[in-house]
Amino acid sequence: MYKQQFLAFIISGLFCMIVILSCSDSSTDPADNNQENTVTDYDGNVYKTVTIGTQVWMAENLKTTKYNDGLEINLITNAGEWSADTSGAYCNYNNSETNAAIYGLLYNWYAVNSGKLAPEGWHVPTDDDWTILEDYLITNGYNFDGTTTENKIAKSLASDSGWNNSDTTGSVGNTDFPEYRNKTGFSLLPAGYRGYNGIDFEMGNYTRLWTSSSSEIMFTAWIRELSFKSVSVERKIALYAYGFSVRCVKD
Repeated sequence: MYKQQFLAFIISGLFCMIVILSCSDSSTDPADNNQENTVTDYDGNVYKTVTIGTQVWMAENLKTTKYNDGLEINLITNAGEWSADTSGAYCNYNNSETNAAIYGLLYNWYAVNSGKLAPEGWHVPTDDDWTILEDYLITNGYNFDGTTTENKIAKSLASDSGWNNSDTTGSVGNTDFPEYRNKTGFSLLPAGYRGYNGIDFEMGNYTRLWTSSSSEIMFTAWIRELSFKSVSVERKIALYAYGFSVRCVKD
């Protein structure tokens, strides 16, 4: 009798566990997972995100026309007005909204320095944020040749399409080492940039991205650059008046 009661207890317990697991599975909405992998800006633009190491990054360039408090960012199409602006502005490459839909918008550093460009809970990366990303990729085998020293990570961050061709081994524009092309899912596109004189350059060849960190030289800030012919992510400085792309990272 005791054996029968014990067996009934075991069967009852297993049945309850099955019911609980079944309910748990049926209540999982795929949209919940998608929501965790996207972020929405004040304009309502939805961006894919990617987790790399301990960081969560946008996997697309920012394209908001409003700060995260709802205030409109100044759109400047005139070259002379662009070079003179110090209040924060954005533009479309060649003033084409079609380009913006693909590559995102270009912002001057005054917009970045507002502290309100990124969606709530996110921020424009600092120079240190980028260094953390780069160090993680280098030491975890994202160099195109599988090494874990030096900076050869550009190919792993760049989209596998859209870049002009290069015959430099391991470069972004070379189709060699296919297993490393956009290995991170970061999907950087060659968005080009706007010069401090208001003229647009280098779509297909370059992408330049702002950090929120000013440099020691007046009116300049740290940026990151990818070139179609380079194997590395370059750390440079640029005048505040340039128009560059922006990727945001989660707080």
